[in-house]
Amino acid sequence: MIVFQPVYSQGVTNSLPKADSLFESRSYKEAFEIYSENYQEGLYSPAMLLKMAFIAEGMGDKEQATHYLGKYYDLNPNEQIISKIKTLTGQTTLFGYEVDDRDRFVLFLVNYKQYLLIALSAILLLSVIMIFWTSRKNESRVSYWPTAALMILIFLVNNFLDKPSTGLITHSPTYITTHPSAGGELVDQIEPGHRVKIKSSKDIWFEVEWKNQRAYIRKDHITRL
Repeated sequence: MIVFQPVYSQGVTNSLPKADSLFESRSYKEAFEIYSENYQEGLYSPAMLLKMAFIAEGMGDKEQATHYLGKYYDLNPNEQIISKIKTLTGQTTLFGYEVDDRDRFVLFLVNYKQYLLIALSAILLLSVIMIFWTSRKNESRVSYWPTAALMILIFLVNNFLDKPSTGLITHSPTYITTHPSAGGELVDQIEPGHRVKIKSSKDIWFEVEWKNQRAYIRKDHITRL
């Protein structure tokens, strides 16, 4: 079970309390440096992302502030974040932030992935104990299907239960085309702030979902969240 479980990085390190203390004392530059180091290593929380967005906006870096808010939205979708991104980017309408019940359910499972794996592992352990106990008493024919199914389920959850890959448009203007080439038909021309689901990567292009259809955007026009 230890082998099955990945090591998650979205935790709290010893440096974060120091950064929070610096933030509270308004030593924003020093706090931001510590936050950035942790963020680069994949160590972050929703609260930290909001603080980073606040500091970046205060330093006049609206692009970075938008990036951190976009990452926060991936973890905690809500209308207030969309409104703030609109303000930072000067947009009146943003696409790509729609979240349906299925997306919320997947996000819920991803957020509690560790607990789900622990619960499934505990059930698997009980299943193995029951098999051992039943086989020793020879009371009935032993069935291994529930145990095998649990092992497969744990493998699938551990390796395939993840949030969709998303990206934030950060280039002005960004052209969305029907094919991964300069000769592709123009689908849309957009400004920074919109959000897309990234389906795959091909050379200098990302295949994305844009308004419920497949399209392509240059990689250097997108910041992955």
